[in-house]
Amino acid sequence: MAQETEYILDEKDKEILRVLQNNARLTNKELASKVHLSTTPTYERMKRLERTGYIKQYATILDAQKLNKGFTVFCSVKLRHLNSERAIAFENMVRDIPEVTECYNISGSFDFMLRVQSPDMRTYQQFLLNVLGRHDNIASLESTFVMEEVKHEYSVSV
Repeated sequence: MAQETEYILDEKDKEILRVLQNNARLTNKELASKVHLSTTPTYERMKRLERTGYIKQYATILDAQKLNKGFTVFCSVKLRHLNSERAIAFENMVRDIPEVTECYNISGSFDFMLRVQSPDMRTYQQFLLNVLGRHDNIASLESTFVMEEVKHEYSVSV
């Protein structure tokens, strides 16, 4: 099925998105009740939101602390040589590293910002030496350790 190229959200679409961000496990009937529509239009709108890319995926949010991955580090990376080919090579490498949960190409003194989840400082040190340290185009790294997570929103303001 071809992806629709342009779709303007109305207030009901936005309401559906807000409700789903809070609880994506709702049945279509429960969702319809919350947004005050019947089930068929709700289902059709939800499918359109998926088809047009407003809904990228449905996910379960896990507790990193309980899974022994609660040590969060933001790692700034400066590449030795920055060009399209080398940036793509770095991005492809990062995509395959499970400890890296987010990666952003940024402006400023560094080229990339990584969010790394680790059990502890020692494991993170080994990650730096044995994983990132093996990439020969990395010129420098700077690690910022999270002492306390004050706010972490998974939702987008709609």
